[in-house]
Amino acid sequence: MNTLAERARRGRRVLLVGIFLNALLATIKITAGWLGHADALIADGVESTLDVFSSTMIWLALKYAERPPDETHPYGHGKVESLAGVAGALVLLGAGVAVAMNSLKEILYGAADRPVPAGYTLGILLFVVLVKETLFRVSHARSREVKSRALEADAWHHRSDALTSLSAAAGILVCFIGGAAFVSADDWAALFSCGIIAWNGILMLKGSLGELMDEQAPQAVIDKILESAREVEGVESVEKCRVRKSGLTLIADLHVRVLGDMSVASGHYISHLVKDALMAGGHHLSDVTVHIEHTSDI
Repeated sequence: MNTLAERARRGRRVLLVGIFLNALLATIKITAGWLGHADALIADGVESTLDVFSSTMIWLALKYAERPPDETHPYGHGKVESLAGVAGALVLLGAGVAVAMNSLKEILYGAADRPVPAGYTLGILLFVVLVKETLFRVSHARSREVKSRALEADAWHHRSDALTSLSAAAGILVCFIGGAAFVSADDWAALFSCGIIAWNGILMLKGSLGELMDEQAPQAVIDKILESAREVEGVESVEKCRVRKSGLTLIADLHVRVLGDMSVASGHYISHLVKDALMAGGHHLSDVTVHIEHTSDI
């Protein structure tokens, strides 16, 4: 799984599984919520429906991001993956706001004599929690594997869905225990879950915007690149290392120091050795620019 195309394909496979399961779960939740008088379950189903659209959008972005560089995009098309991450985060935030408004409306103006949710809605929600938490763990692990912020956002959509389903189940359980007097408990549960949705959306939005603004890569990634560069014969030290993310890959700029009496041709040769070592070093780099500096220039 070293090439960009292979990593993108692995990411898209997980997305396809999520799209299919989200569509199935959304249909089950909305239908069961409507028949079983469970507003929290309906709200949960609406979020799953939005997840279908956001996952499809991310799938298309990953497909586009694996295109090779061309004349108009010399650094490739990877930024579209970060854009998809931003869009996915905004969808998550929008879903949270929509569910919160509906829950507040029911709490403030809903009929006091609404029926208690049907018993089977609780079983459906617990089943959904199990499925969505499993999807989160698989998708999150795959997002780390292929280095995809958009896929990570999609994974957190699954975790948010699991949490909202869990809070909805808690609200419905309160309805069962307290009876008609606590019929609004599932609305309060749905409102609580909106806070979780919004928080995850903000975190994903922050991370994706950071990538679009060429935020520096984590220090652990930089340290590994520096270590590989310093191991190249002829390199005295590495002065600077800037690393930014572009889609599923990284782009690095390094300032490498060589001996002051070294010829320009020799320094140029070492720069190629450094680039080749980094590109083959398993750092997921798509491009490396090496600047040579002589120790006498310092």
